[in-house]
Amino acid sequence: MSTELHEFVRDSADITAITQLILRERESRDMAKWETMRDCFHPDSRVRLSWFNGSGPDFVTGSIDMAKRGMFAKHRLAPILVTLASNRAVASLTAIIDIPRVIDGIDLILSAHGRFIYRAERRDDAWRIFSFDCIYMRDELTPVILGQTISIDPAEVEGFRPSYRNLSWCLIKTGYEVDQDLPGEDRPETVDALMQEVNNWAGL
Repeated sequence: MSTELHEFVRDSADITAITQLILRERESRDMAKWETMRDCFHPDSRVRLSWFNGSGPDFVTGSIDMAKRGMFAKHRLAPILVTLASNRAVASLTAIIDIPRVIDGIDLILSAHGRFIYRAERRDDAWRIFSFDCIYMRDELTPVILGQTISIDPAEVEGFRPSYRNLSWCLIKTGYEVDQDLPGEDRPETVDALMQEVNNWAGL
């Protein structure tokens, strides 16, 4: 086997492994396979999202608590782009997070659109997640049954970011504190800072 072909086969295997790692983590989240989800993260990994900032294992614990609060998020995932850098890699994909809510007796679906940014690192011949961030794009809150409506006092969402305003409102209604300084398309400089951090880590 030529050197070029050997490198292609090796890189293809790594890309497949990382892609499956991310899909396994998200499917485990959606299907409450908590220990499988926990095994996807390095112990010193970092997750930074609207409602959580901490280690990967603690993120799993927080996800269990979120499910107990009645917030059952499901994820629609686009194809995953993986960029390799030896034993490190950066993966990105667009996603829609669907969360059913009942507010004022009306069935609603919160849909938050974002781009997920993962850092993966190979240790002891195994790829696991080193970090997970989201670049928030937009969101909407719609009734399940057309014709029903819900009214939100503008004062309740004052100060919330346009890129995740409805998500923030629903999370606060459920008792969470929400970080309003996360990467989002409404603040391009926050996206640039995140991607510089990620790429510097990977040496890209």
